Amino acid sequence: MDPLDFLTHEEMIRFLRCKKTEISSYIEEPRTFLNQLRDHDLVPENLYQKVKKMKNKERKQEGVYEILDWVENKREQHVGLFWRCMFRDHLLQKYPIFRLLRNSLLDGSYRISENLPKADDPSSNTEAERKEKKQQQKKGATKRKKSGEETDEEERGPSSVSSKKKPAMKPTLSQLLEKGELPVTCGDKEGTLYKDKLARGEMCILSDGVWFTPCDFERFSGRGNSKNWKLTIRCQNITLYKFIQEGNLQCPRTYRDYGRKGVRFSSSCVESSSSSASSQSASSVVTDESSEDHEEWTENEDSEQEEEEEDSDTVDLSEFQDFALPVSCGSVSGLIYKDRFTGSRSKSIRTEERWFTPEEFVKQELTLTDGHWKKDILCHGKTLNYLVKKKILYIHSLQCPCRLCCPENRLDQDNDDVCYICNSVGNLVCCDECPRAFHHHCHLPTLQEDTLGDNWMCTCCVLKNNHRLWLHMSREGALSSPVSGNMMRCEYLLLQLYKADRQRVFTSDPTKRVERYSSVISKPMWLNRVKTKLQKDKYRTVRQFVRDIKLIFTNCQTFNKVNKYGRMGAKMKKEFEKEFNSIFKIQ
Repeated sequence: MDPLDFLTHEEMIRFLRCKKTEISSYIEEPRTFLNQLRDHDLVPENLYQKVKKMKNKERKQEGVYEILDWVENKREQHVGLFWRCMFRDHLLQKYPIFRLLRNSLLDGSYRISENLPKADDPSSNTEAERKEKKQQQKKGATKRKKSGEETDEEERGPSSVSSKKKPAMKPTLSQLLEKGELPVTCGDKEGTLYKDKLARGEMCILSDGVWFTPCDFERFSGRGNSKNWKLTIRCQNITLYKFIQEGNLQCPRTYRDYGRKGVRFSSSCVESSSSSASSQSASSVVTDESSEDHEEWTENEDSEQEEEEEDSDTVDLSEFQDFALPVSCGSVSGLIYKDRFTGSRSKSIRTEERWFTPEEFVKQELTLTDGHWKKDILCHGKTLNYLVKKKILYIHSLQCPCRLCCPENRLDQDNDDVCYICNSVGNLVCCDECPRAFHHHCHLPTLQEDTLGDNWMCTCCVLKNNHRLWLHMSREGALSSPVSGNMMRCEYLLLQLYKADRQRVFTSDPTKRVERYSSVISKPMWLNRVKTKLQKDKYRTVRQFVRDIKLIFTNCQTFNKVNKYGRMGAKMKKEFEKEFNSIFKIQ
């Protein structure tokens, strides 16, 4: 549920106007906030640079307020985009103030200030209005003395004072969520839902002195077949499904039937945990697959359309055999890594920017306000629900003890498990700005443990942050410029070549591994040699660096005229030219 769907354009502007001071006072480290605005053209470059360079805490807060004021006055037509940017997951995690504002929109408490008199409205405090207010208060006092039946009838009238005051006395949704007890209804049945019991998978709804599971409460109300409880049970006319999607309620993926026998594990769970741990938990853990035959704590997602999808023409499952599969949700795309996937909350989908859980990935498609990961994330035209049913993906059990379900440090899942350059495991250094990880010797410049610091950015991120500041150049100007002033660009280009050379065709000395190479090629060149020359300051101009790079691919094409390596060399050379023009902003 997108809270912005309930606001008009004018309300969103007013909400920003009322919250500017509050936001600026809470944002002490505005870098991520500034980058988000800059990425969506919601802040001018000069103002961005000005605030970014501020060191003093008070000045930073003043700078953030100045930016918010600029957005309100200069980007008024894009205020909806502003709030959608602020409510993205990474900002909600970084700055709790935006989570509070989002909750304020959800529970409606933001409307309390809407009826306050405006500062520039002199008629709001006229003598006539004050007298009218006193008269209304007297009427309200008289009404409260009447019988309950009469009071109820009169409170429905539009002029009633007490009818306006009573809703304000009710606790808001945020207060109820904080307390952990929600009044819920299903059909004509009422009850109280306890958040902590729901999260533990216990009987969590108390109604008429009896405890129910959500499934049983739905059946008790006479609504449905106990498979649609997230949609039929409501709190203040909002389905529990909405609360769960927004992260305000947590629930297990399955309802554990402790009396059930024949419990099964997914192979990935068993393999990733020790045999002793598996044997201890086997009696109490049920996978999503094994729970499908009895009561589940999930909505009825197996619609007729999905059943038709499964029973349709035979699908060639060979296209799902790769360790990483392309996925998309609307306009958002990424790769899902099968060895990382354990369910809805596993960080298993990698985009260019970061790792997402399936639940988070769905929310990146802003036009999809009520999406669900199982049915809205597609892989080769099939839903993830289909991939789970075909056992291409495995959902781990709720109490699975494997390292993916119970990691020592969840922040480790924000970065890749293998080196970005050589695609192998080992002692990796993780970038704090992007998902990439590197071996010390694979990165350029080579990493030294004592100089890394607490907040390290890889060359790719440093270049990205600086690229907008660089001026456009002519090709001749770029080639003639000194390497010393363009070291970052050269290191980045070389890193991309190492990354692209997956078969390590161009990495090492070809004269030592290819017969007759020296008899054909008079000036051999390879990436490791270019790297050494770059690190030892052997290049004076960018032209010399580029000449050696091109020599690698020219030699490859000369030696391999009619085979795949020759075509590979031509392709790499073309890609290098394209990347070079982009990095140096060749006009």
